[in-house]
Amino acid sequence: MRHRKKFRKLNRTASHRKLMLASQVKALIAHGKVDTTVTRAKESRIMAEKLITWAKQGDVHARRQVFRVLQDKDIIKKLFDEIGPRYQDRQGGYTRVLKLPPRLGDGAEMARLTWV
Repeated sequence: MRHRKKFRKLNRTASHRKLMLASQVKALIAHGKVDTTVTRAKESRIMAEKLITWAKQGDVHARRQVFRVLQDKDIIKKLFDEIGPRYQDRQGGYTRVLKLPPRLGDGAEMARLTWV
């Protein structure tokens, strides 16, 4: 049973998982979309939604919280100046996960993570 399990471990250590998800969110902010597996996309979506909520606040504390996760000042500037204000009137659901055809190499289920 999966009761009260908060996140997917993705067969990685905690530090590797955090860095992998942060790099996927950085790519999402920089390029507007990320093609990855379905489970990684769903986990990255959770992190991206939290960062957008912080970006909507726009204060110094929120910037520091986001910097703890992303560690990239250029990406944070884009997040707070462009993406955060775009979703100011929206209460959640800033991203969507679209299913793609399976990957050719191993047949893994693929998905595209994009902004709404």
